[in-house]
Amino acid sequence: MDSKKLQRIHDKIEDEIDKTKTAILNYKKLTKPIAPENAIGRISRMDAINNKTVNEAALRKAEQKLVNLKVALSNINDSDFGHCYKCNNQIPIGRILLMPHTRYCVHCAS
Repeated sequence: MDSKKLQRIHDKIEDEIDKTKTAILNYKKLTKPIAPENAIGRISRMDAINNKTVNEAALRKAEQKLVNLKVALSNINDSDFGHCYKCNNQIPIGRILLMPHTRYCVHCAS
């Protein structure tokens, strides 16, 4: 992969890391415990608990994405960067720019 493409990917990964860190902070705010003394009604409380559960799942997913992005950034100068971990074919640049944390080509990811 040429240096121009690598720089483009590097910039994209840095941008995604920033966005993911912001999302993690937002999810952490949304997953704070729901105090039992809040008189919001039984149904509203159940909705709040359900929303908290959904946000906790999104938080875990964002945290894993951040780890994968940091790994991708640390591996960007490796000779096998941009190659599928399963079939070892080159991952198209469009896929890498869309999902810079991906380790698999479209075929192997499905």
